[in-house]
Amino acid sequence: MAALEGRTAIVTGASSGIGRATAHALAAAGARVELGARRTDRLEALLGELPGAGHTAEHLDVTDTDSCERFVGRASGRGEVNILVNNAGLALGRGPLVEGSEDDDRAMLETNVLGLVRMTRLVVPHMPDGRSHIVNLGSSAGYEAYEGGGLYVGSKFAVRALTEVLRKELVGRIRVTSVDPGMVGGTEFSDVRFGGDQEKKRAVYRGVDYVTAEEVADCILWAVSRPAHMNVDAIAVKPLQQASQDTIVRHS
Repeated sequence: MAALEGRTAIVTGASSGIGRATAHALAAAGARVELGARRTDRLEALLGELPGAGHTAEHLDVTDTDSCERFVGRASGRGEVNILVNNAGLALGRGPLVEGSEDDDRAMLETNVLGLVRMTRLVVPHMPDGRSHIVNLGSSAGYEAYEGGGLYVGSKFAVRALTEVLRKELVGRIRVTSVDPGMVGGTEFSDVRFGGDQEKKRAVYRGVDYVTAEEVADCILWAVSRPAHMNVDAIAVKPLQQASQDTIVRHS
């Protein structure tokens, strides 16, 4: 029997990167996956790639309450939800906090923090006790601040704190895990952060054998496939060459 056979998982931000890789990993383990993201054309393409049957794709903008309510209403109408992967998130800019953009700050807080809270509040009533798991995508930036991190760092510290709150409030009912990657390359994360500036993106990962989206997805799969009595509080994963946000050894 597949590890997650008979389980239903919601993955937010599923159209690319870690979300897309997580959808593949969960489906391969037997879960029925409910895909949510703003780019529905990519979701439709992803549906055709996933092993197994019964997967669905719906438009989801976690910054929009109505969109979240519609998505969860449809998903819960198809049965209980066992896994929620709060993956949707972004970083915008890499400059001093005092020179930041209020629009960018608002977008990061709405997506990374309030979006996570919205989805969790809506999904938890449809999650059966003893058979459910919430996974929040944090970051190494939620453990250690760095220059130029701005509201992105603040949002990820908030995710770590909110995950701890949820773990205490849902103790004995629903498992709660934070997966906190360091440098993850090969995704669109830095494209978004730097507004498509490829030189700035390359500079971040130059000389580093970075963690991949698929490797982070494997961490998520490992956490949700543990025995039901076991909770994995957090998984922090970084490249061997990264000890902290600013301690990085690069190949020449």
